[in-house]
Order: sequence, then C-alpha cells, then structure tokens
Amino acid sequence: MTTVELTRFKAADAEALLAARPAMLAEFAADRVGFLGARLVRLPDDQWLDIVEWRSPEDFAASREKGANLPGITTFFAAIDSLVIAEEGSRAD
Repeated sequence: MTTVELTRFKAADAEALLAARPAMLAEFAADRVGFLGARLVRLPDDQWLDIVEWRSPEDFAASREKGANLPGITTFFAAIDSLVIAEEGSRAD
C-alpha cells in the first residue's frame, strides 16, 4: 500500500520556493528509494501543502533520516519559513 506524506508549511517567498522545487524533485528521484512523486498545493496565507507518495513506510522513514542531504533539497527546505503540520497516511483508492 502506498504511503502518503502530507506536509503543510508556511513560505512567504513563493518565487524562491517554486524555483527550488524542480531540483529538489530531481534529487529525490535520484537519491530516495521508493519515491513515487509529489504534488505541491498553494493555500491561502502563504501556506502550502506538499503531498508526497512513497512505495512503503520504510522508504519514507529512510528519506526522513537523510534529511536535506543534497544541495537542491537544502535550497527547497531553506525556502520554508515554518512547519504547520506533518502527517503520514496510506492511499485508500
């Protein structure tokens, strides 16, 4: 069953966030086992929802352990002002 990572965060500089996104996704695809894809949703009040799919909970956990280990990932994470909430679930459809 696919694991879904839901991360809601604040980022006031939308331009910096969106500019950093392609490199972060490319590095995730190259470096993170089980990374299936991600969608970014813009919400009101400088908030964003990142929806990331993983092959398994173990793949998601291994990714979290790596953190911002590559330059593109570091740049994307640096554009985030604050975390609102992070949750993990599984696809039901």
